[in-house]
Amino acid sequence: MINFIGTYDCKADSKGRVMLPVALKNQMSPLINDGFVVKRSVFQPCLELYPMAEWNILMQKMNKKNRFKKKNNDFIRRFSAGVKVVEIDATGRLLIPKNLVDVAGITKEVVLSSAINIVEIWDKDNYEKVLEETAEDFASLAEEVMGDDDDDIS
Repeated sequence: MINFIGTYDCKADSKGRVMLPVALKNQMSPLINDGFVVKRSVFQPCLELYPMAEWNILMQKMNKKNRFKKKNNDFIRRFSAGVKVVEIDATGRLLIPKNLVDVAGITKEVVLSSAINIVEIWDKDNYEKVLEETAEDFASLAEEVMGDDDDDIS
């Protein structure tokens, strides 16, 4: 199982290329040959970068959906809209496709934020705004999501 760690400030050039920080590149190095998938987030104005192995697990789950139900087809179409296979080049750069740069509102300042098995790609201003908006409710959200007495966590 993949567990990315860290939040990194980066810069995107005019072509949408982002130089990965060394710490993140090192975490990704065992996965680089398999490639990655980038897609728009379902819930936030950001992109999600999936290692191919994680993407394939998700696709197996999606493939079990009954395609003869309209809502399933609608969901799959919307979920996969704009999905692209991407690579990290030999110098450690990730090229974000132009259409997805626009979708996420990415300008020059970028935040790469680990989200367990994927990496979120944010425009820095959008990232900071979302963190501010969720700061007040984080304690109650943490209790609701992680405070179940039935789960054994440390």
